Amino acid sequence: MNTQQTLVLIKPDGVQKGLIGEIIKRLENADIKISAIKMIHPDEELAKKHYPLDEEWAKTAFEKTKKSAEEENREIPFSNHLEFGETLQNWLVDFITESPIVAMALKGPNAIELVRNLVGATEPSKAEKGTIRYDFASEENYEKANSIGRALRNLIHASDSLENAKREIELWFSEDEMCDY
Repeated sequence: MNTQQTLVLIKPDGVQKGLIGEIIKRLENADIKISAIKMIHPDEELAKKHYPLDEEWAKTAFEKTKKSAEEENREIPFSNHLEFGETLQNWLVDFITESPIVAMALKGPNAIELVRNLVGATEPSKAEKGTIRYDFASEENYEKANSIGRALRNLIHASDSLENAKREIELWFSEDEMCDY
């Protein structure tokens, strides 16, 4: 059994839609344990640490958005990944700081993959039926978000790797906030 820790953030849209309990229920029903949890209204400094602007992140985000646009035969208004990355970071910071969020450090067998499968595809309109994003945000897509100059409203963030989970948990929680049971 590969026990892992991961970070989940219920973003402002998830909090505003009253989905905190539903999301926690789905995670706990999948044998994921909550090691730490808090509601917080992040400031810009914390948000920029969570969404750091680096070339690899910008390239990955740009390619994901570009691929989605190509599949739908539409253009994106960015010529390179750095321009896109800077714009996206600003949109994400604006979004995550607009109202309170719920931050959770979670623990369980293969927690990163399991949680990401429960959450669904980053772009809710492409998420599989039964995932959190499909069930509660399926009308949201990159085209809609980009056309009005804002971050994708996809309810929830889940760490995508062991390295990112460790960095993100340390960013959002101090050691004394973590519980083991």
